[in-house]
Amino acid sequence: MCNLYRLRANQAEVAHIFAAEAVPGANHADEVYPGYPGLVIAHGRVGAMNWGFPVVLKGKQGQPLKPKPVTNARDDKLHTPFWRDSFARRRCLIPVSQWAEPEGEAGRMTRTWYGMPGGEVFAIGGIWRQTAEWGQTYAMVMVESSALMTDVHDRMPVVLRPDQWGAWLEGEPEAAFAMCRTWPGSLSIERTGDRWAGR
Repeated sequence: MCNLYRLRANQAEVAHIFAAEAVPGANHADEVYPGYPGLVIAHGRVGAMNWGFPVVLKGKQGQPLKPKPVTNARDDKLHTPFWRDSFARRRCLIPVSQWAEPEGEAGRMTRTWYGMPGGEVFAIGGIWRQTAEWGQTYAMVMVESSALMTDVHDRMPVVLRPDQWGAWLEGEPEAAFAMCRTWPGSLSIERTGDRWAGR
């Protein structure tokens, strides 16, 4: 599952690509980690939300623990109570330049980056919701991975073509669910020596 991605474009550039209005004061980083803000397109606007729906687990004595961000929604789980309402009513586009997966031996994993050939910004299908813990939050929708990356991970984000953006945002849930498919095209692959755990 994706727990790190890059966006090599500023808010104004993203607003131009997606023909959306920029929300003033949106803070985001070039590399986005779980629980941190990233840019999201929803309701015709580009603004920042926190990556990951909060889940509050309980400790051994039943006490609530610090919320944990759940960053990815598997397509085969979208109809479960945790994700269902957001998928039906609050879908969004997540602008991305590359996403990363850990590759290698446990304890020595490095970052392998995936993106579109040519390096352009593309859209990942997402869902969002308002939370008491972190305000507006979002998650990526995940499907079975492309054959180009099955040696690294068995899941990948839903990559949407520009002609699918409107239907993902505004269409019926059944039409959006039909778009939850493995990306059939090429991917750029950048293997690095950067440690997965380091920032």
